[in-house]
Amino acid sequence: MTNAKMKVEVWSDIMCPFCYIGKRNYEAALEQFTGKENVEIVWKSFQLDPSIPEASTENASSPVKQNISQYLADRKGISYEEAAEMNAAVTEMAKSAGLDYHLDKAVVANSFKAHRVIQMAKTKGSGDLAEENFFKAYFTEGQDLGNTEVLMEAGLKTGLSEAEVKESLSNDEYAYRVKQDITEAGQLGIQGVPFFVFNRKYAISGAQPPAAFLQTLEKALAEWKKEHPVSPFDVTGGPSCTPDGNCD
Repeated sequence: MTNAKMKVEVWSDIMCPFCYIGKRNYEAALEQFTGKENVEIVWKSFQLDPSIPEASTENASSPVKQNISQYLADRKGISYEEAAEMNAAVTEMAKSAGLDYHLDKAVVANSFKAHRVIQMAKTKGSGDLAEENFFKAYFTEGQDLGNTEVLMEAGLKTGLSEAEVKESLSNDEYAYRVKQDITEAGQLGIQGVPFFVFNRKYAISGAQPPAAFLQTLEKALAEWKKEHPVSPFDVTGGPSCTPDGNCD
């Protein structure tokens, strides 16, 4: 019996507000999709701004973390008020997807360590739950993802042990996996996230509405099924009887 499933790969950064919205819209589409049992989501690491220092302080002498509106204003060269208005619009967009953003509490932090923990969670089959927990910690709870205690809490909520979270942050294997995902994104020409790739044939860029995800899921899975015809022996069996009268 084969357990093959069509892969939907998602390049994402946990400090990307549209990535969380895109996740919700994809999930809404999946709920309507009759072939969802044949689909597997694979989260891929991406960093929108790897230059953010791990300390991510506003200046070298200040222990105060930079808030997201000030960060956005500095990065885009706009006023703080304009950045705050942009974040308010994103908050409304998130609300329409059923998400409760508190960007006024969001703390700008380098996301590399969080991606390491997510990579560990992926090895345990919990990558999707890890993404959810980190998104919620950042956008709803205003947690500092540069803080090791916060990373530990999110990891434990995902089902990792304390030892596994520590290993993800100390073992270079998980840093390598993060970098490999980012390198692959570059090779595929991915410049922004979220970026969804269906069966390595179709892509959706950005937080598209559920209808767009549903249409692409249907098209991609139909082609995937043609590429993976069901063998007459790919049967999941239960109790049965044979012609000689043996039943088990």
